[in-house]
Amino acid sequence: MDTALLLALCALAQGLRLSTGRSVPPGPLYLWRHPTGLNRVRRAWVIPPISVSENHKKIPYTLVQIKSDKQQQGGVIYSIKGPGVDEEPLGIFSIDKFTGKVFLNAMLDREKTDHFRLKAFALDLGGSTLEDPTDLEIVVVDQNDNRPVFQQEVFTGHILEGAIPGTYVTKAEATDADDPDTDNAALRYSILDQGETEHFSIDELTGEIRTVQVGLDREVVGVYNLTLQVADMSGEGLTNTAIAVIYVDDINDNAPEFTSEEFSMKANEAFGGIDVGRLEVQDKDLPGSPNWVAKFTILEGDPDGQFAIRTDPKTNDGILSVVKPLDHESREHYQLRVSVQNDAPLQGSAPKAARGLATVTVEVQDVNEPPIFYTNPLRASVAEGTAPGTEVTTFFARDPDTQQHQQLSYFKDYDPEDWLRVDRATGRIQTKRAINPASPFLKDGWYRAIILASDDASPARTATGTLSIEILEVNDHAPLLASPTGTICSDPGQGSGLIIGAMDEDLPPHGAPFHFQLSPGSPELTRNWSISQLNVTHAWLRLRTEAPEGLYSLALLLQDSGQPPQQLEQLLNVTVCRCGEAGVCAPGTAALLAGGAGISLVALVIVLASVILLLLLVLLVAIFERFRQRVREKGLLDGLQDDVRDNILNYDEQGGGEEDQDAYDINQLRHPVSTVELVPQTSFRGRQPLRKDTPYHRVPPQPSRALPTSPSDIADFISDVSVPREKMEPLFWAPWDSHLPWSLPTLLTPVLSFTQRQGNEKGKTPFFGGSLAWACPSPWPEFPNTPLFPKARNCPFPTPPLRCLHKTMCVSGGHIGLL
Repeated sequence: MDTALLLALCALAQGLRLSTGRSVPPGPLYLWRHPTGLNRVRRAWVIPPISVSENHKKIPYTLVQIKSDKQQQGGVIYSIKGPGVDEEPLGIFSIDKFTGKVFLNAMLDREKTDHFRLKAFALDLGGSTLEDPTDLEIVVVDQNDNRPVFQQEVFTGHILEGAIPGTYVTKAEATDADDPDTDNAALRYSILDQGETEHFSIDELTGEIRTVQVGLDREVVGVYNLTLQVADMSGEGLTNTAIAVIYVDDINDNAPEFTSEEFSMKANEAFGGIDVGRLEVQDKDLPGSPNWVAKFTILEGDPDGQFAIRTDPKTNDGILSVVKPLDHESREHYQLRVSVQNDAPLQGSAPKAARGLATVTVEVQDVNEPPIFYTNPLRASVAEGTAPGTEVTTFFARDPDTQQHQQLSYFKDYDPEDWLRVDRATGRIQTKRAINPASPFLKDGWYRAIILASDDASPARTATGTLSIEILEVNDHAPLLASPTGTICSDPGQGSGLIIGAMDEDLPPHGAPFHFQLSPGSPELTRNWSISQLNVTHAWLRLRTEAPEGLYSLALLLQDSGQPPQQLEQLLNVTVCRCGEAGVCAPGTAALLAGGAGISLVALVIVLASVILLLLLVLLVAIFERFRQRVREKGLLDGLQDDVRDNILNYDEQGGGEEDQDAYDINQLRHPVSTVELVPQTSFRGRQPLRKDTPYHRVPPQPSRALPTSPSDIADFISDVSVPREKMEPLFWAPWDSHLPWSLPTLLTPVLSFTQRQGNEKGKTPFFGGSLAWACPSPWPEFPNTPLFPKARNCPFPTPPLRCLHKTMCVSGGHIGLL
C-alpha cells in the first residue's frame, strides 16, 4: 500500500476515535518513511493536525505514536519540543523516547489555547540525527463549557410617554467565550418578565428593545423593570439573565390647575414689597421640570400694577405680593382675575384644565400712615447775612389718614449750623441766627436741613422732608486794591506804566468787572495821571507829564458790578523813580523805593521802636517773675550752713507717739519759756567737742541758735532759714517721734508756746492731748500734687485740725509741713 494512503488512513482513524469517544489505540505514524528501490524522489510529507477535545478527563491520554524506518525498533530515540512541553504552559505533552508515543498529561481549555505546534526529533543511540525535525500540530476541539455573559448587569433606557409602537428604547448585548464558529456561541435573546402589560419586545438576534403598543403614561407608570435572558446553542444551551430598567420621560400632557376657583386675602395699606397670600395649584407632570413649573398672570383688576405673583420653586404655588403701597382711603377692595400655565407649551393632545382661572379678592386694611410732605425735597432761598426772625418758607405736610382726625407737628432733625427755627404747629421756618456764607456746611451755595413731620397717633408715624436753602450772594463788599503800592518811571516815555489790580470778596455776579477811576474829589490828579481799563480786574496807570522823583499818594475810586454796586475810595502809594533804558528804576532810587511801602519813614521808625520797647518790657516782667518764683521756692532752712541738728539732744530712745509721755514732756510744748533754759552761746575755735556719750560717727554739735518768742521773730526765723523745700520735705514730713535722732518740737517749742498764749488771750481752743487744735487758713492756697501735700485743694492734714504758724509753715498733730 502506498505510504501517503497509509498516513491518511491513520489520521482518519484517529479522528473517528475522537469523535466517537471510544479509546482506540492509535496506530504508528511514520513521519519519516523512505521509499525503497529506484523509485523517484517525492515531495515532503504533509502531516494533518491531531485533534483532541478540551476538558478530556482520562489523563494521561495517548494522542499519537511516531516512528522512523531508518533503524530497527529500539535503535531510535524520539523527542518533542514546543509549547506545552518545554515552553509555557509546561507539562501538558510528553513522549516515550523509545516507542514514540505522545501523551496528553493535563486537561485542555480551548478558551486559553486553541492549538499547539510541536517539533518532533529522531536520533540514533549515539545521539546523531536520523531525520530532519518535523512539525506536529495539535488542535483543541471546543466544547460548550461557557455560559453567555451580559455586558452589563443592568441596562437602562428612556422613552417618552405616549411613544408609538416600534420606538427604539435600548439594546442588550452579551458575549460567549466558546468557539464563535460553532453553536456553542450561537446566542439568542428573550424577555422573561416585564409586568402585567407587555409594552416592550426584544430582537432575539440583536438584543434591541422596542415598544410594541401605545399607552405609556408617566403619571401611571414611570419606570419599567424587564428581566432579560440570553442562551447559547441557538437558545437551547446555557443561559444567563440581566435587568433592563426603562424610564418613561415626562411630556407636558397635564395642564396646571388651581385648587380653588376663589381666594380671599388681606393686605395693609402703605406698605410695599410684602407678601399677601398663596395661590395653590396642582400639576401631575414631573415636579421640578418645565412641564410642572407654573407661571401666573394677572388678567384683570390691577390696572396700576400694584400686585405681582411669583412662583414658589418648592411647592409650585403662586405667592401674591404688593409691589406698590396700597391706599385704604382711595380703594378698599381689589378683585383680581388670575390664570396659570406651564413654562413649557402644553401638548396638543393634552386635555384642557378644568380650573385654569381663579378670582382673588384682596381687602385693604386701614393703618396709621406717616404724613406726606406736599413738596419733598423743598427748595428755598435766603440772602446772606439775613437777620434772625426772617421767614424762609413753610414746609407743609398732610395726613393721608383722612378717616382719622390727627394733628401734625413739625421739628428739626438736622440743622448743623442751627440757623433755623421751625414752628411746631404750622411748619413755618424762620432764621434763628444770621446766615454766614463762610459756613463749611455750604456746598455750592446750598444749605441742607432735614425737617420731620409727625402725627399724634399711638404709635406716632413720622415723615422726613429735605429742605435745601440757597444762600443768595449779597453785594456787601466793595472791591479792594490787590496791592496798595507800586513804582512808575518819572518819564512817561519810559516803562510801561503801572498795572493795578483789584479783588472782591463777593461772588459773581457781584464782583468783576471792576471800574477804576481817579477820585472825583481830587480833580487835580487828572492833570498828571491817567488810568484806563486793561481787563475786568486790572487797570493801567500812567503819567501824562514828567514828574519829580518821590512818593505820591493817589486817591482811586473802585466800583464793582453788583446790584446795587459797591464802591470805595482807596489810596495807592506810587513811587516815581528815575529809570534806565530798560524801563527799570535806577539803583540811586533804592532809598525812595524802600519807603514806598505805604507808610512814611518816621512812622516806620516809631513802629520799630515800639516793638523793641515791648520786647524789653516782656523780658523785665519775665525776670521779675522768675526772681519771685525762686524766692517762693526757698525752704524753711535755706542758706543755713550749720548742721541742721544743732539743737537736737542726742539720746538713744525713740518715743511711741503723742500718747507716749515717757519720751518727752508735753508741758515743754505748752510752756516752753518757763521750762526751757536757753543754752548760752560760747565761742569756740573750730568745732565743738563731742559728748562722751555720742557715737563715734556723729557730727559734732554746732552752737545753738536763739529761738523766736514773738510773731515777728517767727517770721524772721522762717525767713532766715533757707533750706530748699525739696531737701526739707523728708525732714518736716516725719513724725515727731520718728527714728531720727532729733525732735522738731524742741526746735519749735517757743513758737508753739507763743501761739498757745495768743489763743488763750483771744478765746481760741488751746492744745489738748498732745495734738494741736488749729484751723486752716481761708482761703487755703492751692498746692502741687506732691508727697508733702497730697490733696492740693483740701486742708493737707485730715485730723486733728491744722493751724498755720506762718504763710509758709503749718503744724498738725505729729507732723509739720511747708506751704
